[in-house]
Amino acid sequence: MKFEYLEKKEQGAFITRYDLHYKTEDNKEKVYEIISRNPDLKGFEDIHNKKVDAVVLIMHDESGEKILINKEFRMAPGAWVYNFPAGLIDPGEKPEESARRELKEETGLDLIAIDDWIGESYSAVGFSNEKNVCCVGRAAGSFSKSSSTLEEIEPGWYTKEQVRELLKTEPFAARTQAYCYLWSR
Repeated sequence: MKFEYLEKKEQGAFITRYDLHYKTEDNKEKVYEIISRNPDLKGFEDIHNKKVDAVVLIMHDESGEKILINKEFRMAPGAWVYNFPAGLIDPGEKPEESARRELKEETGLDLIAIDDWIGESYSAVGFSNEKNVCCVGRAAGSFSKSSSTLEEIEPGWYTKEQVRELLKTEPFAARTQAYCYLWSR
């Protein structure tokens, strides 16, 4: 395919929608819709997001026998969805700082150890260039209500058996579903 140009369609508070115009191998003109956290994309090189936008927290309890999953009401599907705690990296913030802040804000828990970082990945590669990194570690403390009135979150610790049952009956975010499936086997 051959990229022709991009067109900014709509500016939102958090995302911007663009149309990417291109030609297929058989010379047919096509338009691909995307959203981006970057409100200033100008050309093809700009859509290659060079920065990480968000962190995803894959947290286990201190024993390693339980995994932390949020049950969160998400507006896009209009449903409760199981997902790892996650959030945007604030300007000037390092991913580790964001991980600690987001975990505390969404669950009330403290990040007690970072065991690994999983490199950059796309949040929704079919329609967005948003990138995230996954922080793998351990958390402890007591759950508390999300500090944001914009979020309805019910955090919980789940055993492998509980996760296997949830995977059969409940909607998950794809990355959380994939990790939990492998972890719970």
